[in-house]
Amino acid sequence: MRVKDIGEQKLLEKIKSFCPKSLIGDDGAVLSIDPLQKIVVTTDILVDRVHFSDTTTPPSAVGWRSISANLSDLAAMGATPVAITIGLAIPKELPVEWIESLYSGINILLNKYNIPIIGGDVCYSPTKIISITAIGKVYPNHVIKRSIAKPNQVILVTGHHGMSKAGLELLSNSHLKKYLEKEIQLKFINAHQYPEPRLDVLPYLKDIMKTHKVAGMDSSDGLADAIIQICEMSGVGAEIEQSKIPMIDKLSKYISREEALEWVLYGGEDFELVLCLPEEIAFKLLHKLGKDAHIIGRIIKEKSITLLKENSECLFLKTSGGFQHFS
Repeated sequence: MRVKDIGEQKLLEKIKSFCPKSLIGDDGAVLSIDPLQKIVVTTDILVDRVHFSDTTTPPSAVGWRSISANLSDLAAMGATPVAITIGLAIPKELPVEWIESLYSGINILLNKYNIPIIGGDVCYSPTKIISITAIGKVYPNHVIKRSIAKPNQVILVTGHHGMSKAGLELLSNSHLKKYLEKEIQLKFINAHQYPEPRLDVLPYLKDIMKTHKVAGMDSSDGLADAIIQICEMSGVGAEIEQSKIPMIDKLSKYISREEALEWVLYGGEDFELVLCLPEEIAFKLLHKLGKDAHIIGRIIKEKSITLLKENSECLFLKTSGGFQHFS
């Protein structure tokens, strides 16, 4: 059964089954928001053959990833998710089953955080396009910004960078599979297809931000990109220690050390957090997060951004390394 076989109204009926009836049906949704908090709004667009493909991403994973990208942006702002809307542009020949699987993946992730779909739009397009707008809330003194990093703060990153890139390479190039155990393959592929937004870090940050400002952003466009953007927005520089960045050693068992470094710094779509905060506070946060976080460097006054390698060599991080639209 194709979209053209059921038409717009029947398709909307299927889509509405994924939304709470009390919030949809009119021209807009009405939400109750804490008057003491600020609203955070973020939008992401995923386009077929740009952000996903049928060969690497099943529709349920397309749905999951589209939501994860937005929830990651909210987490990077220190905001708690409230609701989302979905814009869908699709070919009329697209199987209805693909859309139902897409929304199934969306709902599995949303249900983890009790986030409703409160509306959206659907229209014809020769290419599959998913546009998600996420709404969050945050207390004014809990907002994480890119522009408030200061010299002598340390740089703390959550998770392991390069895993999504490794998963994409496994899905695209089967030659890697012969070097990897099944368990490791699944770990990398899941990191690419079903990344977890780091909303779990917010409760720890809320305690910290009662007394300290935190600078940061997510690393969806790559670890190096996040560090560079924070430094440029804050008018500072950074020194990163390669030996402190996790995953390079593990990846270099299967690919060259130089390529492993590229994947970790510029691979992107890991949806982790990159945070700048006072060293003493960072170590307390590190203790709470355990092996799931690492301090990889520090903010400096000089506006250079360098990677300190084990052999005392210095590399300047490049702005063009990560994924760039239109380049």
